[in-house]
Order: sequence, then structure tokens, then C-alpha cells
Amino acid sequence: MQSRQRNLHPLPRPQPARGRGSLLVPLSRSSREAIRTNLWALPSFMVVLIVGLFAVTYGIDAQAAAGVLVLPAWLSSGGPDVARQILIAIATAVITVAGVVFSITILVLQLASQQFGPRMLRNFIRDLGTQASLGAFVATFVYSVLALQVVTDPPQSFVPHLSTSVAVALVLLDLGVLIYFIDHVASSIQLTSVVSDIAQDFRTTLAQLQADEWQLVQRGAAADDLVAVARTADMGDSIAAQESGFLQAVGYKRLVAIATQSDAVIRLLHRPGHFVVAGQPLARVIPPSAVGVVSRALVRTHLVGPNRTLTQDPGFAIDQLVEVALRALSPAVNDTFTALNCIDWLGDCLCHAYSQRLPSGIYCDAYGTVRVIEPVITYERLLKGATDKIRQAGRGMPAILIRQLESLQKVMTLVATPVQREALLHHARILLRASEESVSEESDQRDVQAAFDLLLAITSDLWDG
Repeated sequence: MQSRQRNLHPLPRPQPARGRGSLLVPLSRSSREAIRTNLWALPSFMVVLIVGLFAVTYGIDAQAAAGVLVLPAWLSSGGPDVARQILIAIATAVITVAGVVFSITILVLQLASQQFGPRMLRNFIRDLGTQASLGAFVATFVYSVLALQVVTDPPQSFVPHLSTSVAVALVLLDLGVLIYFIDHVASSIQLTSVVSDIAQDFRTTLAQLQADEWQLVQRGAAADDLVAVARTADMGDSIAAQESGFLQAVGYKRLVAIATQSDAVIRLLHRPGHFVVAGQPLARVIPPSAVGVVSRALVRTHLVGPNRTLTQDPGFAIDQLVEVALRALSPAVNDTFTALNCIDWLGDCLCHAYSQRLPSGIYCDAYGTVRVIEPVITYERLLKGATDKIRQAGRGMPAILIRQLESLQKVMTLVATPVQREALLHHARILLRASEESVSEESDQRDVQAAFDLLLAITSDLWDG
């Protein structure tokens, strides 16, 4: 223990990127996620576009005022006072509607978050429809203000007829955006939309991890060799985490490149979704001579923040579905059907996971040499996370226990190994015991027993046939 403390190397302070080679390419997806999860990026871009549009329309208005070209008669906005009143009315109405609508919407989402969890507000912020709607209102306001500034009174009277007409057209467009936004929010806070979106996030995250991973197993490496490399890496020098928070993403390709250049092996002690504590070991490295280089690489490739994200953490989707189910099962809410819906989608996530190979956590270079090892996502971890807490909260509720057994029946048709089969049967037996201990009605116990017997029959048909 003392030797490990002596070999615990703190991460260096991050230095500003210099040159093209310092770009954080491995974290590009995380950077895009961070940019997307805010309400200013897309609206700011739309404001820039609307300023460009005003520059064009103002240029045309200036040419029309100089007699270079003639605008259609229907574009006339009257005198300066009339144009000024139109633009003031547009700017005032648009910014007022935007403020009121978004304020009420956030209040509604806060109420919905009491049942669905804080995910609702995060989804509202990162939704492109929400950002585009806010951007449309803000852009119209900016356009109207800019047009208002160029209206001048006699003797050098100037009325931007085209710009004023475009402002009116933007208001009509904003009316359609407002209708879309209200309908979109009303649909997004429905239970079916919330839980199905979480399940889709699980599929997307898992697919991205599989696409990004460099599988050493595919290169024909022996399992004994993997175990030997992992044990050797465990004896390496430790590198301490610089800050506390949830590990949101890891730049594996960058780490593999650094490890290859240093002829090193990096053993990561945490994977995305884990909470890391400043000063505690974050990784181990062999040989000791590569510690300095790898320490600097970890600063650039490990993204730590206050919240878990789905960027590289499919288990977070499971936990979110479980959270919705637990809130529904709480005495304050007591919504059994919401919990049943969550169990159905948890079964879908498990079926999707069991139907394919999970990432191995082994990353290698182009020559098949092990370079990075991390804790793996296991079927048992996903299964346990999807069943245990709901079973504990649903004790004494036969409908919950039966639906969980029915989900296990679907998953059982996709298991590939005896270990996976025994894990499913283990959780099924726990559900049966929970029914025997907490359900007093004999007919309800028989229903739970029937679901368990059907699971055994499916297992027997698949494995004994």
C-alpha cells in the first residue's frame, strides 16, 4: 500500500492547445454533445444568419432609395412613422411571446421532472426543435431592431421597405414555429415518448461504442495473453485524478496513439459513468518512464463533469429508465402502469444488449499489441441494474413481479452462454422469492409462479432441446 502511494502521480495541469496536432479529435463527439446541450449555440448561429440576411435586404433597400432598382409596389410600407410602428410592434410582440412561452414551458417541465427525473429539462435544452424555436424568435427580434435603426425621418427620409416586409414575413413564420413548439413540447413530455427515447439512446450509445472500439479479440489474441497483460498493467505506477466528477468520455484512440509512441500499456481504473475523486488513482501505466507522457494525455482525453451523459455510458440509459419506474412506484405517485411501461423498455434494452457482443474494454494498436485496458460493461451489470431496484420497490405488487419475469422470458431467448442463462435464472428465482415473501393473496402468487414456470419451460426448450 505504501509503495502504491509513493507511485501515485498527479495529473499535470492542462495546457492550452497549440497547433493543429493538439486538436482533441478523440473527444469530438463529446464536444459536439457539450455544444448541443445548451440554448445559445444554435440561436446564436441563427442570429448571425439573420444579420447576414438584413445586410442583403438593407443593401437592396439602399439601391432602391438611390434609384438603381425599383421594388414591387406591394412591398411599400408607407412613410417612416408607419414602418417604425410596424417594426416596434413586431420586436415587442416576438420577444414577449418568446419570454412568456419559454417561461411557462420550463415550469411545466419542472413539474414533469418530478415524475420523470431531471432528464426532462436536459432533453428540453438539447432538443434541436427547442433551440431552433428560440432561435427563430430571437432572430426575428434582432432583425426588427436592426431594421428599426435604419429608418430615418425627413429631410433625408429612408424607409427600408423590403426589410420591413421581410420582418412581417418572419412574424408569420414565427407563428408557425410557435404552433410547432407547443405541439412538440406537449408530445415530448408524454410517458411513451420519454421512455422510448431513453431506450433509443441506449441503442445509439452502444452502437457508437462498438463502432469506435478496436477489438483485440478480433485479432486472434489468446485469452491467457489478455489476462497476463492485465495483471502486468495492474502493477504499474498510478496516476491520480485531477478533479472530481463523473467521467463523461474517454478518447481511446488518442490514448492508444500515446501508448504506442511510448511503448506503454495503460490500465484505466474507471470507465465513462463512474465517479472519480480528485487525488484518487485514475489509471496505472507501465513502464514507469511513460508516466509523464501518459499523464498529459489523460488530461486531454478524459472529460470529467458534474453530470453523467450517454456519450459513452449505455448503463446511464438503464439507470434513467429505472429512475422513472421508481418514481412511479413511490407512494407519492403510485403509478403502476408507468412502471410497467418502463419494465417493457428495460426488457427491450436487455434484449438488444444480449443479441450482440458488448465492448471488450481492450484496445490495441495497428500491430495487435495491447495498449489500453478499461473496466468492461457486462451483461450481469446491465441485468442487475435493470431488475434489482424495481424488484425492491415493487415488493408486494404482483403486476410488477410478473412483468419483470415476462421481460426475462424475452431475454432468455437471446442468451448465448450457460453463464448468461444462470444469471437470468438467478434473478428470476429472486423475483419468485420476493413474491412468496411479500404477496399474501394465493391467486396472485400462482400468477407469479406461472410466469416463473413459463420462463423455466422456455429455458428447457432452448437448452435441452
